[in-house]
Amino acid sequence: MKARSIKRLDPDGSLADNAQRIVSVRLDELCSYMPTVTDPAKVTELHDMRIAAKRLRYVLEVTADCFGPYADKALRRTKDLQELLGDIHDCDEHAPEVERLIAELRLQDEESLRVAAALDDDLDATLVPRAPHGPAYPGLVALATYLAARREVLFATFLTHWTDLEREGFRPRLEYALTERPAAPAPAGVAGTPPVIAPALMPTPRTVPPAAGPVDAEPVSSSALKAKPTS
Repeated sequence: MKARSIKRLDPDGSLADNAQRIVSVRLDELCSYMPTVTDPAKVTELHDMRIAAKRLRYVLEVTADCFGPYADKALRRTKDLQELLGDIHDCDEHAPEVERLIAELRLQDEESLRVAAALDDDLDATLVPRAPHGPAYPGLVALATYLAARREVLFATFLTHWTDLEREGFRPRLEYALTERPAAPAPAGVAGTPPVIAPALMPTPRTVPPAAGPVDAEPVSSSALKAKPTS
């Protein structure tokens, strides 16, 4: 399935505005497959829806932070949807392969039994165990049965999952989230937040020597205080 083209992208515009256009187209692309794929026989459309889910998932993985909070939840929902559709696709791919292999082995065994009958007018039933691929049939039939049953279970799960998405408001909530822009974080030092200084850059406190105290004088004797006689 070819992806829809994205129009009106602005190389000079913001990442969020351009991403909004891309996600909007991918979301519309995904939802366009409903209600067609509610028919389990729409194998091609189910596969195309898986591709559409993958495209939406990938663009949300790199741009969800540009939008409102629901974008992250929508990313998880889209991832779950893609994986579920992928499991259905695996069954749609493998089941026909197993059936083709069974048909090929039957043709080879039929030819082998005809040769074993040689020129007889009929085929003796006792020759059947001699068919070269006889032991392979039980396992292959069991595998084909498993794939068919698993596909039915997965498809029922898919319908329930999509119904849950609609009840949750997946599309309108994501469309609204695309119009939201997260607030830019405030720079350090604004609104009462002190700037963070790395320890290695913090100023080293200056060491101030202690103030010098008074110089201690030698004690003076009382006799020294007496005035010397004048000559």
